[in-house]
Amino acid sequence: MPTLLLILVIGTAAGFLATRIMRVEADVPTTIAIGVGGVFMGWLLLRLLAFLSGALAMFVGAVLGAALLIWLWRRYVAR
Repeated sequence: MPTLLLILVIGTAAGFLATRIMRVEADVPTTIAIGVGGVFMGWLLLRLLAFLSGALAMFVGAVLGAALLIWLWRRYVAR
């Protein structure tokens, strides 16, 4: 329940700011709906970006680790 209340409060504030920034005349329920929808869209977008950047970081780490392993193998084993 506290999470839903937090989403409602943040969504209301975000909807108010977004309607002012975008110069949209909207009543209070529409402003709240815009804000709550924005909360969910922003959450999904940030989750997607975190997943993609995490996967990219994992790939870069894997390539560097494999290169280090090949270097160690050539240096100490393949003589």
